[in-house]
Amino acid sequence: MKRFLITAAVSTLLSSAAYAETLVVSSWGGSFRDLIDQTIAAKFTEETGVEVEFITGGTIDRLNQAMLMRDMPESDVTFTTSHIGWLYNNDGLFEELDMSRIPNAANLVEQAKISPSHIGAWAYVYTIGYLPDALPEGFAFESWEDLWSPELEGMVAAPDFDPSHIIAVASRLEGVDIEDWEQATDKLLALRPNFRAFYTNDANSQQLMTTGETPVQILLSMNAYYMQSQGIDVQLAIPQEGAVLGIDTMGITAGTDKVDLAYQFINAALDPEVQAQIAEIKKGIPVVSNVELPEELAALPGIFTSPEQWDSEALIIPHELRAEKTAEWRQWFSENMIAGN
Repeated sequence: MKRFLITAAVSTLLSSAAYAETLVVSSWGGSFRDLIDQTIAAKFTEETGVEVEFITGGTIDRLNQAMLMRDMPESDVTFTTSHIGWLYNNDGLFEELDMSRIPNAANLVEQAKISPSHIGAWAYVYTIGYLPDALPEGFAFESWEDLWSPELEGMVAAPDFDPSHIIAVASRLEGVDIEDWEQATDKLLALRPNFRAFYTNDANSQQLMTTGETPVQILLSMNAYYMQSQGIDVQLAIPQEGAVLGIDTMGITAGTDKVDLAYQFINAALDPEVQAQIAEIKKGIPVVSNVELPEELAALPGIFTSPEQWDSEALIIPHELRAEKTAEWRQWFSENMIAGN
């Protein structure tokens, strides 16, 4: 009887310890933090009994903090964009991933295999979003070239924090590789008359669209679908050249003492049911191929469910090049596009 009581007590202590243990995840705040918590973290805790805590902040702020705290990392798993993840990778802030420890990664699409140390969690596109009633009669977006139409003078907005989308588009239209983007600067400058504003974040984008001040935007697909849920008639076009692909990624923070749990968390993120939840909640693109989505969700513009769509509808900026060029592109865009409007 005494042995039974001791065994039961030890079992209870071990169980309590498991539930007391936490995995710390670095992510954006707001709706993205909630998305991770409601889907990936919920699955992970269900499977392991380990709770998830978050530290949140902006993409660059968290990178800078990770650099400062490299010897005493604050998180175990980090979410960031695909190109900024390369900066983590190059600075030794991520562990190299052993893909054999992520069984669900067997179904990871090729486009979500970003580097040896970070992989996709979900994807989305930046493309042309518009209010149909505000366009000239009969106007349609079949090509990115249509964004340059004189009929759209003073109607367009784009993000001021990331000009890579329109730089990639201009390069494609001019028939040059994005590495040679300077050859497309005349094309970019030709778009200046059509710009009315440059938005600073998703909320600012929503405000400009809701008021009709900029009824055409280079727009995050997730943001467009959020506005639709709020009753705003925003439509998305996927031009024949493709929409600019974005991938939010995850990596294991270098120096964590919870590597096994971090792998379990990443594996949970790639669970097909979790990926379907992410698509349902945020209208993100699943990054594993074995997801089944409802027909009406799969049919939405900017949601890819087949290799053919990934190949034909996604305009991909090389992620490592984007990391290298982001500061240069932002400076040029600020001085030549934003300052001129």
